[in-house]
Formats: sequence, C-alpha cells, structure tokens
Amino acid sequence: MSHDALMMIPQGIVILLFISLGVRMGGLSIGLWGGVGVLVLVAVFGLAPGSVPISAMLIILTVVTAAGAMQAAGGIEYLVGIAQRLIRANPKRVTFIAPYVSWIFTMGAGTGNVYYSLLPVIYEVAHDNKIRPERPLAISPVASQLGITSSPVSAAMAAMVGLMAGVGFTIVDILAIVIPSTAVAIFAGALVMSFKGKSLENDPVYQARLAAGQVAPPEPIGDEGGALPPEARRSAYLFLGAVAAIIFFGLFPGLRPGYVDASGTPGSMSMTQLIQVIMFTAAVLIIAFCKADPKDVPGTKIFTSGVIAVVALFGVAWMANTFIEAHRDTIIAGLGGVAEQFPMAIAFALFAVAALTTSQSSTTLAIIPIGLTLGIPPQYLIAMWPAVVGIYFFPANGGQIATINIDQTGTTKIGKFVINHSFFLPMVVCAVTAVCVGMAVATALYGTEGVSEEVLRSLSQ
Repeated sequence: MSHDALMMIPQGIVILLFISLGVRMGGLSIGLWGGVGVLVLVAVFGLAPGSVPISAMLIILTVVTAAGAMQAAGGIEYLVGIAQRLIRANPKRVTFIAPYVSWIFTMGAGTGNVYYSLLPVIYEVAHDNKIRPERPLAISPVASQLGITSSPVSAAMAAMVGLMAGVGFTIVDILAIVIPSTAVAIFAGALVMSFKGKSLENDPVYQARLAAGQVAPPEPIGDEGGALPPEARRSAYLFLGAVAAIIFFGLFPGLRPGYVDASGTPGSMSMTQLIQVIMFTAAVLIIAFCKADPKDVPGTKIFTSGVIAVVALFGVAWMANTFIEAHRDTIIAGLGGVAEQFPMAIAFALFAVAALTTSQSSTTLAIIPIGLTLGIPPQYLIAMWPAVVGIYFFPANGGQIATINIDQTGTTKIGKFVINHSFFLPMVVCAVTAVCVGMAVATALYGTEGVSEEVLRSLSQ
C-alpha cells in the first residue's frame, strides 16, 4: 500500500467522525463540524484547503430568499391546500397519490419542507380509509427526496448544474433524464409498498395499541388554501413562474441576456447566474405585489432551513473537497479499474456517501467530479445521480423522524437493527429503479459517447 493510500485511512476516520458528530447534534452542526474537519486536515495532516462550492451556495441562498418571500405571503399554504385536495380526491389510492404529490410539490418549491405540511393529511386519509399508514407514509418522504433531484431550484440541482456546465450539459439535459426516471421509480416504490405489511385490522401491533387506548383518531385537517388572501395565490404563481423562466432559458440558451465585456468580447449569462438573478427578481416581485413584509422573510421556515443547507454544504463539501483533492490520483486509480469494469460503482458511491453525509448536495460535489475525471459519460452520471436518495439509509433525517412520530398506529417504525426501518424498502426500490430507468433514458437521448479527452484533461487539472 502506498504512503498516500495509507494516510487516507486516518484522514477518512476523521471525516467520518466529524460527520457523525454533526449528524448527532443536528441542524447546522454538520456544516460546523465540516469546518473543524478542514482545520484538522490542514493543521494536523498538512493537506491544502479544498475548494468551496460558492456558486451552489449562492443559488441556494437566492432560491430560499424567493421561497421565503412566497411563504411570508402565504404562497406555501396555498400550495399545500392544493396538495391536500389532491390527496383527498381519491383516498383509496393514497399510497400512489401521496408520493406523487410530495414529489411534484417538492420539485416546484425546491425544498422538502412542503412534505411536512402534507404528513397529517396523508396519515388522516390512510387511517380513515383503513389503509395501513406505513404504506403511503414510508414512500412519500422518499418521493419527496427524489423531488429534490428533479427540481430546477433545489440545492442539489444547483451543485449538479455547476458541475455539468463544464461538459456541455444544461439543466434541461439533467431534467430530461432525471424526471422520467424518478417518476417511474416512485411508481415502483408505491407498488411495492401497496403490498407491505398486514392491513390494520390484522396488524397485532395496531390492535394492541388500539386495545390499550394508545391510538386516537387523527384530528381533522382543514383546507389550508381555502381562506387565504389573493396575494397568497399570486406569490405562488410568481415563484412558479420564476421556475418556468429558469427552464425556458435552459431550453433556449440563445435567448439568455447578453453583454459585451471590457475587451469587446460578446457573451451571455450562465445558468448559475441566471438562476440567481431570476430568483432575486421573483423575491422583489413577491414583496412588491403580494404584501410580503421583507422583515418576515428571514424568519420563515424555508429561509431558515435554506441557511442551514448553505452552512452544511459549505462545511461538508469543503472538508470532502480538501480530502479528495489531496488524494485525487489515488482515488481515481482505485476507482478507475472498478469503474471501467463496472461503471455502476459510481451509483453505489453516491448512495454510500449520501448515507454518511445525509446531504445530497455535498455528495454530488464529492462524487460527480470523480466520475467525470474517470471519463464516465455525463449522461450516465446524471442517470446514477438519484442514488443520493441513500440519505435515508439511516433513520436520522427530520422527514423520517416526523413521519414515524405522526403514525400512532405503530406501523411506520424503526426496527431493532436500526437500518430495518419502514423507509428502507421504498428507498432501495426507488434508487435501483431510478438508476436503471435513467440509464436507459440517457442512452436513448444522448447515446453512449463520453466527453472529449481535452475536457477530461481540464477536469483533472
């Protein structure tokens, strides 16, 4: 074993230790511990500080600013009201409808926070119709996380757009592969979950809780979008209009705003820049025309969670990049042979790193550049990207914990071996299906060609 490979072991242990401490402390702690990790890697092991994903962080900040303005104006409540009506429209099919609603609304909002508002409705509809609540409750948060990788305005997409821009793939190319693959994956996950476990009347855990008086009927959930002012609906339309504008400019790069620089060279705004200015514009319009008080925006849940995501991305990605950039040759040499014989190894790496970091954005920034350097065609990296749903491998995420807590029937649970929790099966089914379907879609749309040697050399530098 080479000296470099040998040094990777204690450094890797440090990284895993700090990630574990950050996950255990919760909130923005994972990002803070990432910063401590950078300090240790530099001061103790002598590594050069890695790069910081500035563009991705700025995109997240602008998006959550616009989304926070929408929430301050009541737009999130309006969207949740629509989602509730969709879930209640066909209660017998809640196991299929709830995950798709969670997926679509997460895609539009760019954050999984929308899912929290749907939780009581999903539970109420399932319980009232004698459907085992675990079935829709276990697949819905997984679908919501797939919505993150399908959203034009999510933090993970911000990271992916920046990485793929260097190899000529735009946000539209990413969405063209990811949206159909995750849509099919959700159906597969819902289908499997529709047969999961015993019905409530035959479930011994539920019957024991019922006999002990531990299960109360769910409280009726009102229509959150029913009595909202018109500004709430207007703010939602403005935000979704901004999302549509981002997709439009991704489809038609020739229509992006142009300029001439100081040297007289013409150019146009990049997609990372456009996302930022479009979201700032949306925030201004919402504040101006939807009675959203600017002072209320920083206090919204979406803005707060977005700032936490920025800190987490900053710290964890910085720590991971410090490690990866110091050992790039060794990592590529180790993965190169495996990836050459088994390219799907990158999907396993995405899944495993996501499980450890619980961050789709940080995982994207850590693994996708390695795949590009190895020469794996970008379309196949995009196809494998939804494997970052592995963040649900351990039941440590807020969405999982909130889902378990709301299910008084006891059907949605964590097993005695920890990883045998209710979300494990739909997570694995969705990850495998999304990657397989994505590979087929990527081949059909873009063929099997990779990037040129010149681009690969620039990436390795």
